[in-house]
Amino acid sequence: MPAGPADLKDLPTVPLDLSHDVLKSLLGAWALAACSAEETAAVEEHLGGCGSCADEARRLREAVGLLHRPESLDLDPGLRARVLQSCLKRRPPRIPVPGWAAPYDAETARLDALLQDFGDAEWDAPVRLRWFEKDRPTSRRTTVAGVIAHLLSVDGLVAAALGLADPLAEVAGEAEKDAEGPAGRTEAFWRASRSPMAAPHPADGGPVPLRAVRGPWREQSHSLVRTVSFTGSHAGGLAVSYGDFALPLHDAMLERAFECWVHAGDIAEAVAYPYDAPAPEHLHRMIDLAARLLPLVLAERRRAGLSAPGSRAPHLVAAGAPGRSLRLEIEGEAGGEWLIPLDSPGAVGSADLEVAHVALDGVEFCHLAAGHVSPEDAAAGQGGDRRAIRDVLYAAASLSRM
Repeated sequence: MPAGPADLKDLPTVPLDLSHDVLKSLLGAWALAACSAEETAAVEEHLGGCGSCADEARRLREAVGLLHRPESLDLDPGLRARVLQSCLKRRPPRIPVPGWAAPYDAETARLDALLQDFGDAEWDAPVRLRWFEKDRPTSRRTTVAGVIAHLLSVDGLVAAALGLADPLAEVAGEAEKDAEGPAGRTEAFWRASRSPMAAPHPADGGPVPLRAVRGPWREQSHSLVRTVSFTGSHAGGLAVSYGDFALPLHDAMLERAFECWVHAGDIAEAVAYPYDAPAPEHLHRMIDLAARLLPLVLAERRRAGLSAPGSRAPHLVAAGAPGRSLRLEIEGEAGGEWLIPLDSPGAVGSADLEVAHVALDGVEFCHLAAGHVSPEDAAAGQGGDRRAIRDVLYAAASLSRM
């Protein structure tokens, strides 16, 4: 009875009868696992009796091992924090970095590591900044250099609050140096550059590489971390003005860390490079900041007439009193639960007055807050008052800006 397909698979592979020269020529393909089953059997039988070919095969296999790169050359985002923590246990710093500044310190270091090997083509790669404005997706085209210039100019708001040099004042004329708000400052910085959305040029007007913006940005980030470390926790409540709103310094540093990570992701996407989320403890701080800002944004949206059609009129709730709430559940290592008061930013979230529930992955929530995911597309588990859910998701998207 002839053998069937199932029987044929169980038959042993018969090595081919090949010459030494042919078998030697197959060693490269064998090392790459590119030989047929019969060729592989022939080569491996030959290696058992030929010392010179066995040595060559070993060297080739070792070389092939060096060719297999991991999927990402980036280190674990939490590795830097763990190494620093281990070092600081052995020798505590005389001037420690405040916990609320650690995410900014880590994210600027990660972005700088991404930029260090960029050539001219990467610095000029197109990037599209995305955010939500009046409940509509908005975008602005720039380059990698333009993104770093944007970070430099907006970080300058924190620098100015700390009494450090403002980068916008150094490159812009008198008419533009007082531009307010992140978008206004960025546009003014870009206009002040000889090359659109690139690094500033020297006074003599000569061209400089786009990558020249990296130095001032990194120097400023070091100065910010150094300054807040010297001032200590006492400066955490210092107000940092963003034009039409202000944040205490400890929240402003978290906000700058969040934007640094988001725009680093924009840059990595533009050059087709993988980029991981921040360390869980840092991401948790960023999520907490967004959750704390949501009641203020909800109130602003109501005043602007942007609440969901048919939303209930807010109850009058005294400051510090419990009010209707939405439970925001963030999943993952960086997650947690927040009760978001719906009727007044002065109210206190209450589990007893919970009217809705939203569950989101931590990174997905941050992409929503960055304007990279629309409220309709957010993969959220939802329950309860649909209008309250819509209001909170759109308020989260409204946190985004250029």
